[in-house]
Amino acid sequence: MQIPMEISYKHVSKSDWIDDFINKQAEKLERYTKDIISCRVAVEMDHKSRTRGNPFYVRVEVSLPGKKRLVTSSEPLKAGEDTQQELRNVIRDAFRSMEKRLKKTQAERKHQVKARQEQPHALVVRLFPEMGYGFLKQPDTEEEIYFHRNSVPHGDFERMAVGTEVRYEPEMGEEGLQASSVHIVSKPGKRERPEEPSQEDVPSGWS
Repeated sequence: MQIPMEISYKHVSKSDWIDDFINKQAEKLERYTKDIISCRVAVEMDHKSRTRGNPFYVRVEVSLPGKKRLVTSSEPLKAGEDTQQELRNVIRDAFRSMEKRLKKTQAERKHQVKARQEQPHALVVRLFPEMGYGFLKQPDTEEEIYFHRNSVPHGDFERMAVGTEVRYEPEMGEEGLQASSVHIVSKPGKRERPEEPSQEDVPSGWS
C-alpha cells in the first residue's frame, strides 16, 4: 500500500483493537492486487436511533491506479450485548465486500490486457491529415485498411505519421474492412511533406 491506512471514527470510541483488526483485514486485500494506492475506513454509529439500538456502519474505500476508486460498506447492524463482536462482524462484512470488488476488478483488467494483446498491429502507410483519414497495412498482407480521425482516441490522430505502428479493432464498414479504436504503439516517425500524399492515391470506393 503506497499511502498509510486511514481510519476515522464517528460516535464510536477509537480503540487499539479496532485499529488492529481493520489493519489485518486490509492486509488481506493485497492478496488480490499489489497496486493498492490507499485504503480509508470509516467506523460509525448512528446515535439518533437509540430507541431501535445503535446500528454500526463501516465504509471501506480503496484507490487503485488510473484514478479508480472502489467503495463498499456493511449493512447497518444493531448493537447487541456483545458490541465488540458485533462490530467485528460489521468490519469483516465490509472488507469481504471489498475483496469481491477487487476480484472483479482484477478479472476485468486481465480481460482488457488480453483483448489489447489480441488486437492486430499495423503500420500507417498513407495519411491525409487535412481530410482526416488514412490507411493501415499489416506486414504480411497487401490489403490496406481505412481509418478515420474519429477512430483515433485522445486526439492522437495529430501525432500520426507514415510509419507509425498502431493496434486497432477491425470491423466491416459499408466500403469494406476498416479500423476502429486505433491506438499508437510506437513513437510516430517523421511525417511526409504535405504535398507528397495526393487524393489520387486513395483506393477506389474511399472518398
